[in-house]
Amino acid sequence: MSQTVLEIRNVSRSFGPVRALRDIKFDLRRGEIHAIAGENGAGKSTLMNIIDGIIQPDSGEILIDGRAVRVSSPSQAQQLGIGFVHQEIALCPDVSVAENIFMAATNQSNKFLMDTASLKNKARSVLAQLADIDPGILVRELSISNQQLVEIAKALTLDCRILILDEPTAALTEREAQLLFSIMRQLTQQGIAIIYISHRMVEIFENCDRVTVFRDGQCIRTDKVSETTPEEVVNAMVGRKIESLYPPKLRKPAGPPVLQVDGLSDSRFRDISFALRAGEILGVAGLIGAGRSEIMRGICRLEGKASGHVRLHGRDLDLKSYAEAINEGIVYLSEDRKGDGVFLDLSVAVNVSALNLSQVSRSLGLIDKGAEIRLAEAMGRQLSIKTAGVGQKVSALSGGNQQKVALAKLLAVKPKVIFLDEPTRGVDVGAKSEIHKILRDLAEQGVGILVISSELPELIGLCDRVIVIAEGRITGELPAERLSEEAIMQLASNTGWQRRSA
Repeated sequence: MSQTVLEIRNVSRSFGPVRALRDIKFDLRRGEIHAIAGENGAGKSTLMNIIDGIIQPDSGEILIDGRAVRVSSPSQAQQLGIGFVHQEIALCPDVSVAENIFMAATNQSNKFLMDTASLKNKARSVLAQLADIDPGILVRELSISNQQLVEIAKALTLDCRILILDEPTAALTEREAQLLFSIMRQLTQQGIAIIYISHRMVEIFENCDRVTVFRDGQCIRTDKVSETTPEEVVNAMVGRKIESLYPPKLRKPAGPPVLQVDGLSDSRFRDISFALRAGEILGVAGLIGAGRSEIMRGICRLEGKASGHVRLHGRDLDLKSYAEAINEGIVYLSEDRKGDGVFLDLSVAVNVSALNLSQVSRSLGLIDKGAEIRLAEAMGRQLSIKTAGVGQKVSALSGGNQQKVALAKLLAVKPKVIFLDEPTRGVDVGAKSEIHKILRDLAEQGVGILVISSELPELIGLCDRVIVIAEGRITGELPAERLSEEAIMQLASNTGWQRRSA
């Protein structure tokens, strides 16, 4: 456990005038899981990209087994025994799961024809450790969580001695995450060293041996997990005390229904009925594939042709499209922030006005740039979005600020109901706390807030009430005083429904 396999000595890196890393010192020991924690923009990804050969340091050294090396590319990193599972999915969507898993080996092969059957069999063997995924299916047909599992399976096929996992559980259910942790422990028993990047303190303190905190491009502290606390780590990350990740819950009875859904059904779910009341935050729990997102997207008419009744403030709606839903004040924040939530290559200002161009348009449909900028600046102040200016591209922002831009785009239409699908996925602890407060403030202003989350502590800490989905049906409802991980998982695994139906 004490043998150092990777050492970083005085590594620095700048991007123009921005010092991304400053004299970083870090070591990784054989057979350990070493967590790296820090807010978005703290320098974690920059260091990992240097270790993986994606970018080069301005100064400093990388040592593997005590020998200084220059990692000039990701392919050389693989040759040195370094595997990297990125937070952002980096698969080829239009080829099969098997081809993605063994893409590096296939590229190096001298064979004229690909042995598809052999690839599928080998991929099936690797996937058996993680999930029941058809190796012949195209990646674009998989859910985000299953794509993440394919990324992990791809890394497991590499003969790596150092494995970097960047927020690997962000898209996984609790069950899938626990399976991953079990595999990680098996790998460490084989001598593999793991760098584990996460914002989730529970995961770090249950599974890691040491934790290093980054802040503002510097390594702040490294501790044995057994000798520190989550509060100390969080405070070191943000440079200040965070009293609570969650704002106070609803202190008075919820008001009348803002949104009421009765008997909603289609081929993927059936007989969905619930009410979202004024002043409350309603949570939606369930395993990946249970139908949570499909139900909410069906209500918004983003997909499917669900039957049933939807009422807004007591008035029946007959929505035919998402555009009609927006006009009625019903909006949806996608779990896939970079794919559906924001336009990465466009400015903050363009993103914020995207759903309601009429408020920033002049005659003949021409955009009033001044009005667009004023709207974006106002929303930026309301949500505390940190930018170099509203003309900055969204791709240049941290994950937390990108998520705030996605939320600002919805708030710009003055919505009555907001469906938020995994609203803090991949967001650091400081931004997560800010987003939770924003949602509570909106609820208190009368906006209907419904949150889908795979992170059970978030549902328990944030929501006033939680409905649980399993196999496309509501299996139960839990008020705030009965919320617990055990109660949610019992209903999510369908045991509650089976008992009630017996």
